Amino acid sequence: MILKNGLFLFLILMNSSMAAEPGNRAYVSNEMSDSLSVIDLESNTVIDTLAVGDRPRGMALSTDHSKLFIAISEADAIAIVDLASGTVKDTWPVGSDPETLAIGPNDYLYVPEEDSGQLSVLDPQHQALLASIPVGVEPEGVAVSPDGKLVLVASEASNKVHVITTADYQLVKTLSVAARPRGVTFNHAGTRAYVASEVGNEVAIIDIRTLSVTERAEVAATNARPMAVVVSADDKTLYVSTGRASAVAVMNAQTLEHLDSVTVGKRVWGLAMTRDGRYLYAANGMSNTVSVIETATRKVVKTIAVGESPWGIVIDD
Repeated sequence: MILKNGLFLFLILMNSSMAAEPGNRAYVSNEMSDSLSVIDLESNTVIDTLAVGDRPRGMALSTDHSKLFIAISEADAIAIVDLASGTVKDTWPVGSDPETLAIGPNDYLYVPEEDSGQLSVLDPQHQALLASIPVGVEPEGVAVSPDGKLVLVASEASNKVHVITTADYQLVKTLSVAARPRGVTFNHAGTRAYVASEVGNEVAIIDIRTLSVTERAEVAATNARPMAVVVSADDKTLYVSTGRASAVAVMNAQTLEHLDSVTVGKRVWGLAMTRDGRYLYAANGMSNTVSVIETATRKVVKTIAVGESPWGIVIDD
């Protein structure tokens, strides 16, 4: 009996750890074909396509890597994809025009609602609204700090970044940045945040200790409309999608000095990096492709056809 019980417990633990294992996949939201492309990272090929809802955009993985949350903008909803079965498990109605989202402590979702000018805090396990925090006009970009204590929200039409505490959902600071801020991200150390402003063609650094903007720089690319921002694994290099410039700009993460530019497909939007920092994936919205960039050489090593108008990318590795 002891042996049987021990074996049973072992199998439970094995199944739990297997469920939490990363899937070695990239997930791409295709906003015009209302679908999710699933890319195998070993072969860099699309292995599945899921119908997920009307105009999918931003995405986030649950902390146990079992679910993918997708902002379904036109449906005013969040789609929940079960990654083990590869199916849409549920669709949860939320506020008006959610375009992005971020995961915080307790797997709570932080969802900017563009039409209402609010940040909603949602508990997906109980499908409960925990808080609605007024921010600026047309909030879109959102990021949670690595320690889970702060949320940054970029309001496109207000040209502001709002700093909110996760402990009590209080707005503690509002910072001015260049016109139409879109992408927001933290470095891995949690000491800095980066904001990409599309119309202002600028990247700004926010010092998290002082909650102040300390550096600003233009993105050196013709017709650049910066959107997504990704930081290298060592926090030394910044990668910025440039929209109409059809390139990924490479910048020094400390000084914002321009280092290089990698030509990709048309209207590059979302970016995501593998955990080891070797590869950067870029969604090319007008080319219907994803470019795979080798970061050591800053060269495109593979171009993958996906759905129509790819927008966001999340990597599970």
